[in-house]
Amino acid sequence: MSKTTAFLSQTDEQEIVEAIRLAEKNTSGEIRVHIENSSEIAPFERAKIVFSELKMDQTELKNGVLIYLAVADKQFVICGDKGINDIVGDGFWESTKNIMASHFKKGDFKQGFVEGIQKAGEQLKKHFPWTEGDTNELSNEISKG
Repeated sequence: MSKTTAFLSQTDEQEIVEAIRLAEKNTSGEIRVHIENSSEIAPFERAKIVFSELKMDQTELKNGVLIYLAVADKQFVICGDKGINDIVGDGFWESTKNIMASHFKKGDFKQGFVEGIQKAGEQLKKHFPWTEGDTNELSNEISKG
């Protein structure tokens, strides 16, 4: 069993997916989580590649948010598309990352993901509220590499 597969329990994964569903319920924004064991390239560069592979750069309002984690590398990144980045700026992502890191350092990865998703969802709701006809453009499932 790979580290990526064993990293979160099935219950933890379900709770993370539910956090994504709830966060997206009030916004047109899209949130994804991607977990892989390791990467040969810098975390932010890898996150940008995954962002594209997951078609997150194709959302109508450019308001996708990816939380990327390389387990063995102990590195994670929050990567937002242009629409949300232009509004919230780097300071928001850094503060969200700090909240998540405080949980990760204690080994509570599920709670770190959930709180990061909630924070991203609050900003997406504020700046990209759900309107009649909005559809869920991307899967809420955790992707793995």
